[in-house]
Parts: sequence; structure tokens; C-alpha cells
Amino acid sequence: MIKKTLKILKRIMIGILSIVAAVTLVGVTFVNVSPQFGAGSSEASLDRIRKSPNFLNGSFKNQEKTLQNTGFKWSTIPKFFTNGDNKVPSSKLPQVKLSKAYFNNKPQQPRITWFGHSTLFVEMEGMNIFIDPMLGEVPAPHPLLGNPRFNKELPISIENLPEIDLVLISHDHYDHLDYGSIQQLKNKVKQFYVPLGIKAHLTKWGIDATKIKEFDWWDSKTLNNIEFVSTPARHFSGRGFTRNNTLWTSWVLKSENNSIFFSGDSGYGKHFKEIGKKYGPFDFAMMECGQYNEQWAHIHMTPEETIQASVDIQAKTMMPIHWGAFKLALHEWTDPIERSLKKAQELNVQMATPIIGEAIVVDSNYPSSKWWIKN
Repeated sequence: MIKKTLKILKRIMIGILSIVAAVTLVGVTFVNVSPQFGAGSSEASLDRIRKSPNFLNGSFKNQEKTLQNTGFKWSTIPKFFTNGDNKVPSSKLPQVKLSKAYFNNKPQQPRITWFGHSTLFVEMEGMNIFIDPMLGEVPAPHPLLGNPRFNKELPISIENLPEIDLVLISHDHYDHLDYGSIQQLKNKVKQFYVPLGIKAHLTKWGIDATKIKEFDWWDSKTLNNIEFVSTPARHFSGRGFTRNNTLWTSWVLKSENNSIFFSGDSGYGKHFKEIGKKYGPFDFAMMECGQYNEQWAHIHMTPEETIQASVDIQAKTMMPIHWGAFKLALHEWTDPIERSLKKAQELNVQMATPIIGEAIVVDSNYPSSKWWIKN
């Protein structure tokens, strides 16, 4: 009887191990053959990466101690697979539909158009600048591995977008650097400015290496009278099985007449005051506000921290981004905007609350409707 039981247990164990091995094999194969995961840097890029003061012991580091896990709870895992508790909108979000003609009429001041999440089209000094153009349906390497966009349609189709002078990338996570979007956009784009290490992804995806410039923190380049500065953020990076082999960054866009800040993804930290001291004040700032949780408190900001960071960088007006498009955390989908608006009122911070696709013209009357309350 004991021998028979042992044989059964042995068969069960072999079966479990076989399933695990098969799943692992499929996963490894998927990562290795799928272009969505990008590529490792060339030797020339690696030489520069290794010389970076932000690259230590084989990976990029933050300016201050940063944990990706600040209190993991097994009990929350099932909640990621449900849409209850108002984690997604109950109906389609309001959205301004744009036409080709929209981009032909250039205002004198910079104009910013939000596509949801952290995707922003900036028109400044005659340039078309697309920041983190994630235009895909799912922020994941495969449709089955992520939650779909709240609105299936974009404010304007990719084919109707104008020629793009410059694409800025903050880091290589799927909700900011999307393979499908880059494939559809690449023939419209003149240049790409990216953090260290991301050039390899883009060249694998068919983009000419001469069109790509990599930046370390505090690197800058002036293009068409705009100084573009790669400034620190407090986050991490990685596609596939790797972590922190590419850099993450925020961006300063500074001309003689205007100054704009884009936070990228970032936890709250001392870098905001440093950026404000060096490049502030800013006329307008797009600040990460969404997808936060106490379990990863160092790498994303709470709404209250977002407003404080806006004060730190000396932003005259800010708008919350990294919300309104995808479910990547456990909070209610309206929580970021409601909490940040409350804190902004407490600290006397001017906030813009545009509908997706609505024009934001710097130093004009900023959108201020509470459009999310209707859903």
C-alpha cells in the first residue's frame, strides 16, 4: 500500500515538474523570439553605459535607496484579475476627436494634447514632439497579458497624425514604449531621444541608428531652439526577464520663451527639488499620478506626492498623467484625479484637467472641468 502511494505521488510530482518545465520553455521561447521584448545593447552602447555614474555593479541605480517591493501582500493578487471596486470606468470616457486640420493650426504658445496615460503630443517652437507614444490597446507584450485600454479608439488615428520631428521616451516599460506603436509611427518620425540602453530596442525594430540619440541623466541637446534635458527619475526598467539594464528618465523642454517638464514614471524623491533648482520654474508640468500602491511606494507617487513634486520643481501649472487609460494598479480609476485635485487646492497649485484629446495651450485658460464625475 505504501509503495503504491509513493508511486502515485511520484507520478504526480513528475507531472507537476513536466508542466512547470513546459510553461518555462514556452515562456523563454516567447521572450527570445518575440520582437516586442527588444534587444540588448551593442558593444559601443555598452561601453558608454558602463561609464555612466548611474550604472553600478551591472545595472542602473536610483539616486536614493529604492525598493521595487515595499510590502508585498499575497491577498491582493486576485484583485488584479478583477475590474470591480470601480477600478475601470463603467462607460466610455469622453474624448475630443481630432482631425488632420487640428495640427495645421499652430498656436503661438506651446500646445499639449493628452492621449491618455503618459502619452502627450507637444507642439513647441514649430516642432511636433511625441512623448511616450503608447497607442496600443494593451500595455503588455501580448494582448492576453494585459488589461485593455479604457477607450478603444484614440483621439486621432496614427495614419492621420502629422510628421513628427521628435519622439521622447522616458523608459522601456510596455505602457511607455510600445512595439506596435513604434512600428506604425517610425516612418513619420525624424528623430528619437531616449535614455541609455533603449537604442538597442529601436534598432531591432527597424529604426536607423543615426536617428536615435541616447541620454544619461543631465545630458542635454538643443534642437530648433529647444533645449532637451534628460533629468533623473526614481523608477526602474526592464522588458522580459531583465531589470535595470536601461535607464529611466524625466525630460525638460526649455526654450527662450517657455519651459515644460515631463516627469516620466517616478516615485517621490529629492531629485524633484534638484530639477526645480536647476531648470525651474516651469510654465507647465505633466506629472505622474496613477498606478500607485503601498506595495511599490518607492517607484510611483501617491496623488499627494505628485502635487508636492509639482511644488518642488516650481511648476506654475501641472496636469496629472499616468491615469485615465489603463488599469495597472488596484485603486479606483478616479482616485488619482480626485485626490490630486484636493491636494492641489490645499497647496494652491494650479491644475489642468483636460479631456483626452482636448487642447492645452500654455499660459491660456486651462481645461478645468470635472469630466470624470459623469462616469
